[in-house]
Amino acid sequence: MSDQEKSWTDLPESDQHLRESCISSDDAYQGKFLKLKKDIVSLPDGKETYREYLIHPGAIAILPILDDGRILLERQFRYAVDQAMIEIPAGKLEAGEDPLLCAQRELLEETGYTASSWKFLGRIHPVISYSTEFIDIYQATGLSSGERCLDDGEFLDVFAASIEEMHQWIADGRITDVKTIISIYHLDRNFHQQGNKL
Repeated sequence: MSDQEKSWTDLPESDQHLRESCISSDDAYQGKFLKLKKDIVSLPDGKETYREYLIHPGAIAILPILDDGRILLERQFRYAVDQAMIEIPAGKLEAGEDPLLCAQRELLEETGYTASSWKFLGRIHPVISYSTEFIDIYQATGLSSGERCLDDGEFLDVFAASIEEMHQWIADGRITDVKTIISIYHLDRNFHQQGNKL
């Protein structure tokens, strides 16, 4: 059977033949919250190579839906890509912090909104090739506006957009942030599963 003809059920039950094992591990860099590791690993065929990757504490993202169905978004400058990005609210987890409590805190701090209803949409690993980062995504509804309280050095615009606008912005490349795109996938999926009712 060729690889193109295989399905999931044709694969070996175990993934042991794919796994890499750590021989040695060194800290290459320790930043304020990111750590760069350089490990020597043994490959499945017995050869050795190195893996460089970032240790990340994890993060949350929030898909806040206003009563009129529009999505609450942010525009924030991201230094690494040198541009202002359109994205949903998000933030990194503090050590030992409950992800839902982090989501509630970040929504309030960044937008000034609180939500009466929260739903876990799923976990994503946005950069699996070189980072341990995961992002837990929550949907927030029953929004009430209040005063936001940005962290020192944090600057962002808050605005609302329709799902149609967001689809267009994803299609034309105005939205490229992966957590925002995946959140729209979840929203569309839930919309169709619930008979076109959010």
